[in-house]
Amino acid sequence: MLFASVTILEKVEIKKEELRLHFNKGYNKSDIHHFSLKNPYREVFDIPDVRLKNSRVGKYLRTSRCHSIRISQYKRNTVRIVMETERAYGCTPYRPLFAYNSYHIPLPPFKVSKKHYKAKKSSKPKTVVKKTYGKKKWSSKKAVKPKPYVIDTSKNIYQKGSGELIVIDAGHGGHDTGAIAGRKREKDLVLQIAKRLEKQLKKRGYRVYMTRRTDKFLKLPQRTRIADRKDAKVFISIHANSVPKRKRNKIHGVETFFLQKTRDAKSQRIAARENKAVLKGAGSSLSKKVIIDSVLNGPKIIESNKLAIDVQRRMMANLRAHYRGVRDGGVRHAPFWVLVGASRPSILIEVGYISHPKERKRLFTSRYQELIAKGIAEGVQNYLNNRKREIEL
Repeated sequence: MLFASVTILEKVEIKKEELRLHFNKGYNKSDIHHFSLKNPYREVFDIPDVRLKNSRVGKYLRTSRCHSIRISQYKRNTVRIVMETERAYGCTPYRPLFAYNSYHIPLPPFKVSKKHYKAKKSSKPKTVVKKTYGKKKWSSKKAVKPKPYVIDTSKNIYQKGSGELIVIDAGHGGHDTGAIAGRKREKDLVLQIAKRLEKQLKKRGYRVYMTRRTDKFLKLPQRTRIADRKDAKVFISIHANSVPKRKRNKIHGVETFFLQKTRDAKSQRIAARENKAVLKGAGSSLSKKVIIDSVLNGPKIIESNKLAIDVQRRMMANLRAHYRGVRDGGVRHAPFWVLVGASRPSILIEVGYISHPKERKRLFTSRYQELIAKGIAEGVQNYLNNRKREIEL
């Protein structure tokens, strides 16, 4: 007989390139212990105070993106999930908005190589038999060792866009420098990344509108109304984060926000800093009540959350494939005023902390910027492709 406090894992399925877990009741995702192992690469999830509904849950799961997916009752009240992958990747699990009894684990964005996997099992050299006009010729030469399997991340694994318009908003500008640290300015950094993102999106078949291409300041209504006037599919605002001097060597990471009220102190602090500049240019007709009533309800929040998840996931996958110690700040929600005016999926990306010495150095290199831009573009593309499939269904 199960204790009332134990949650039941009723179903596990693979859907839309994710491993989706469904519980019989709400489950706190922060209780799940996630860690990675090497040789071979594995993503492991220990889920405490949970039992499998029966022995068939999660059996016979097959995907070309993992060598295997194993689900078991690891301990009496702990379920363990092990995903064996080809290589390490930025795995960013999440709980969908308003779906308290679900937990989604993204699968790797690449397929596994069966040939390479078999080759790893046996490292012994093989004797090669060569045939010459019907006669067997024995050779003492060792078989050529297979080359390591390498993922070409430059290849586009998503369906190409069909001309949808994306609006990119490079934060700050003009007299508003944004955060400053180490003689580097936020307004310069985000414009550089915005221009790289424009190229990445155009390469994937999208049209792009930039709220600014030069060092100029835009008032709040100018930034927020453009996406609606241009009938854009997505609005993306790019920023960089900062903290006071006493915390500068400790806090770093990449975060993606969507619009919603929050009680989280950190999110409130970040939103307050970004809002301080744009609200200086806002007119008196800007009514908080009207804004809250019009945008903090309805499907826009849900879609913005989905977009934020896709973008954050792909940014982390790209950055972690080339750099160590990149912190995943996750997807968060906060009341950013710059996201208010557009009545379509809108996100604000904090590409890193300009106040953190090591992260600042990376942020101002072309390679790091390119990986961020590529990740954002892939996330947008994945989101829009999923939206198309949902509409078709």
